[in-house]
Amino acid sequence: MAGAIRITRGYAPGAIGRVVELHGRYYGEAWGFGRQFEAQVATELATFLQGYDPARDGFWLAWRDETIIASVSLDHKLSNGEDGARVRWFIASPEAQGTGVGHRLFDELVAFAPNAGRPNLYLWTFAGLTAARRIYDRAGFVLTDEAPDSSWGPMITAQRMQR
Repeated sequence: MAGAIRITRGYAPGAIGRVVELHGRYYGEAWGFGRQFEAQVATELATFLQGYDPARDGFWLAWRDETIIASVSLDHKLSNGEDGARVRWFIASPEAQGTGVGHRLFDELVAFAPNAGRPNLYLWTFAGLTAARRIYDRAGFVLTDEAPDSSWGPMITAQRMQR
């Protein structure tokens, strides 16, 4: 019998590799993304954690026993003229999907953001991620822009959402 799911905030040994693995496997199998995508996740996540500021950034991990099964991050650094903090690296392993862990992680992030001085949030996603979109909608995010994108291989419709 699997143990209860617990959520932690902050880096844990092995977290970078596991979060990258979850992204690489899911997006590779479900969407045909290749090494460019996985390398970008690895590089950007490592850079984020090297400059991690616990007062302004968030890195939440969901665990079942000693295995990371889901994650989400809040990056306080603004990029490309964006307004607010960026939600990033939201992923759940196949066995975690449908357990409510995504909602729990997202609730933690949304509650933390105003205390970190970042009440405005944004994220990039793409059309077709239905379960994630339900979580974003429930948290008050609205679609503000979309455009075709093939930078990771297959053509997708990239979507920017803001809260």
